[in-house]
Amino acid sequence: MANVRRQSTLRAPAVCAGISLHGGQQTRLVMTPAAPDTGLMFRRSDITDRDNLIPVTPESVTGVRNCTTISNAAGIGVSTIEHLIAALCAAGVDNLLIELDGPELPALDGSAEPFLKLIEQVGLERQAAARRYVRILKPIEVSDGYGSARIEPCDAFELDVTIDFDDPAIGRQRLQIAPDVRAFRERLASARTFARMHEVAALQEAGLSKGGSLDNAVVVEDGAVLNPGGLRFDDEFVRHKALDLMGDMYLGGPILGRVTTVKSGHGLNHDLLTKLFATGDAWDYVSLPGTKAIIAMMKARLRDLTGPNSAIAVPA
Repeated sequence: MANVRRQSTLRAPAVCAGISLHGGQQTRLVMTPAAPDTGLMFRRSDITDRDNLIPVTPESVTGVRNCTTISNAAGIGVSTIEHLIAALCAAGVDNLLIELDGPELPALDGSAEPFLKLIEQVGLERQAAARRYVRILKPIEVSDGYGSARIEPCDAFELDVTIDFDDPAIGRQRLQIAPDVRAFRERLASARTFARMHEVAALQEAGLSKGGSLDNAVVVEDGAVLNPGGLRFDDEFVRHKALDLMGDMYLGGPILGRVTTVKSGHGLNHDLLTKLFATGDAWDYVSLPGTKAIIAMMKARLRDLTGPNSAIAVPA
């Protein structure tokens, strides 16, 4: 396995707790290392009378209203998973058991930054199995008449996200990014979820956003940001949409492709992933060379370019 990129898990357990955004319940989350080829798996520790394991896969998605919810065949689910999954995507975590004592993840500050910090504090453990990437072979696109989402071939994972809201505090924003862990940490991780005040009222009437506050969301009204500290970035809104997209796409595993969305949300993100995997000739699985293999290829290429009589010395 020295010549290919390998799977990863955490070196040790990581724990956090807080109020859930929609349910308003205090929940505790424990991330525990898992064996190679396990994938990402939730376990509802508060459920003991039926199957409480929920795999993080596109097929497990059962809800896309205001957040991404996954469930198992026994009807046991977890919601608002996208911020944590985005952090796991950026860090390159393949295998993990995520224990949760309630139906929804803690909101923390409304971003992925606290999750990423937890992951980086405990560190990663490389595993023996090769990492498997989803390579995009041809474009796939979905639309709902309002927004659109498209994925097309690319040598890396790239995002091009556009949002357009009628509130002048948000407006039209666009972000293009290749979200490796450094770019994610610096440009996306701390971007918070957001809502307009009239949406918050509607959500609360529908029994949602019970735990929402200015401590875990950006709220705007009539062109003004209501949070006392203002925004973390001038374009925090589109950055958070890109963060959400990362989390939603990672349900299909690490991807080599460019994803372009315009006025998309969890529903369209899921529709894109579903259509992709239903189109057999649009993708395949590949492994990528590891660091040692890349260095060896670079040295070989340098020898080819310099030749045996070159004055340039190629390291052994």
